Amino acid sequence: MQIREMPASERPQEKLMFAGPGGLSNAELLALIIRTGTEEMSAVRLAEEVLSYAAENAGDLGMADVRELMSIHGIGTAKACSIVAAIELSKRLAPGRVMESKCKLSTGKDVYDVLMQEMMYEKRELFMSIHLNTRMEIESKRIVSIGCLDTAPVHPREVFRPAVKSGAAAIIVAHNHPSGDPAPSDQDIAITKRLIEASRIIGIKLLDHIIAGRDSYISLKDSGIIPE
Repeated sequence: MQIREMPASERPQEKLMFAGPGGLSNAELLALIIRTGTEEMSAVRLAEEVLSYAAENAGDLGMADVRELMSIHGIGTAKACSIVAAIELSKRLAPGRVMESKCKLSTGKDVYDVLMQEMMYEKRELFMSIHLNTRMEIESKRIVSIGCLDTAPVHPREVFRPAVKSGAAAIIVAHNHPSGDPAPSDQDIAITKRLIEASRIIGIKLLDHIIAGRDSYISLKDSGIIPE
């Protein structure tokens, strides 16, 4: 059944106006984003196909990219881009997300809250640095390196060069594990030790190295790898 053939009370747009977004299923919300279906299926049915495909092939819809979505019959470039854009916007505006500008970081959890929306759905390792002023407030953050599925090659000069230019008093580095397990690898520990040595020479303190998993994190400072 096409949406135009549904009773008015069952159409996603009318339901949204009457009951609010909480009254719609995930498929109905997604149907409002993709707007139209195909000759064979309604927008709601197509949305169900998208959600099913994403669950089976990408983990969930938040991890699917444009090209993956375009492999679904009925999803072209415009629809795929609309879906990915909507998901990215929802990540950026997620309730409870820590405001970054001049945000003071006191714990590893603070760092994780700042970065998790950017990292949690990444399929590749993303290595980032946060530059802090003397009050331990965020001045800026940078992507240092984007790697493959299980590694992001990092050299200390790539981490500290922008920190020196920005006049940072201290830095925190972080990267994600696309596997979802935040346990540090031998390479993670080796990189951290090299960064500790470089920080002592340059005079910009390395405060922590956070490894983010899907729903958890590990602080290498709390683990004793980074000294007080």
